[in-house]
Amino acid sequence: MKKLPLIILAMAITAMNIAYGQTSKRVTDHQNLYGLVYDGAIKENVKGKVNIHPVSYKIKDIRIAANIYTPPGYISTHKYSTIVIAHPNGGVKEQVAGLYAQRLAELGYITITADAAYQGGSEGAPRYVDKPANRIEDIYAMGDFISRFPGVDTARLGLLGICGGGGYSLKATQADKRFKAVATVSMFNSGVVRRNGFMNSQLSTIQERLKQASDARALEAAGGEALYVNNSTTPLTDEQIAKLPFDLYREGYIYYGKTHAHPNSSAKYTLSSLMDLMTFDASTNMDLISQPLLMIAGSKADTYYMTDDAFSKAVNSKNKELFLINGATHIETYWKPAYVSQAVNKLVSFYQGNL
Repeated sequence: MKKLPLIILAMAITAMNIAYGQTSKRVTDHQNLYGLVYDGAIKENVKGKVNIHPVSYKIKDIRIAANIYTPPGYISTHKYSTIVIAHPNGGVKEQVAGLYAQRLAELGYITITADAAYQGGSEGAPRYVDKPANRIEDIYAMGDFISRFPGVDTARLGLLGICGGGGYSLKATQADKRFKAVATVSMFNSGVVRRNGFMNSQLSTIQERLKQASDARALEAAGGEALYVNNSTTPLTDEQIAKLPFDLYREGYIYYGKTHAHPNSSAKYTLSSLMDLMTFDASTNMDLISQPLLMIAGSKADTYYMTDDAFSKAVNSKNKELFLINGATHIETYWKPAYVSQAVNKLVSFYQGNL
């Protein structure tokens, strides 16, 4: 890839975090009881319809905030197929993860989505630690908790990961065979991007950034304050947004900062986390996935190369399928009704056939 001008690259690197830090009119104007910011979100629990149940549990000493969605006519003594849903990097359960959780619940599934430890409404200090091992443990813990929820059929437990949550879901499924089928939407390989830059745009600074991360850890170990990547809060102008070099950043800024922002959502993360992120690759050991695998991506997504790479390596999946949503970009699979409906319909067909 052609090297990007430094100022444009810097804007791209920080844009997502700036967007996440803004307050959305969806939150301030509508004040959804459950903090949900997606279209068609539940406003109250009504008998006979999908209900939402805010819950909490602990991973070691860290309290995790989660939402469970139960299907229309839910009866606790019945048995239901159940889907664990992992949210995108910097996202929270009230955004796209909640949308997919609600849509799947409408079609008969119990679903759960939780804020990652150290992020969102979950506890953990310092804030915004973002380590792959933690994100994978988050998925295991959702599986632990939901398996004890009334009505859950643990023999029909599935997993769905969106964006960064998709990469972590692939890793979780490699080891955790409680998940009988795994699907991803717009999978994002966090480690590869943190190391190489999006579309290999930061290859020349790998060693420099690893040194900065190492120094940041040393500072924390000595009792200093945590340093952060993407800590700017100065909003971009419309002209600056338009100049961002990738659809992912342009559309992500608008989604997280304008149309679907949530006050708990932030893409900043501790600089020391890069020591773990930059040595991680979601696409390694894909041969350990024996379960059925569905990977969904937009045909126009500039992140598609990550899905394609991981999918090709899943050589031992019992039943795998790559499904492209024609015309969709990465962020459009988060909210655009026609594309979300295509994804949900495909997910239901996949889970019905494999759970």
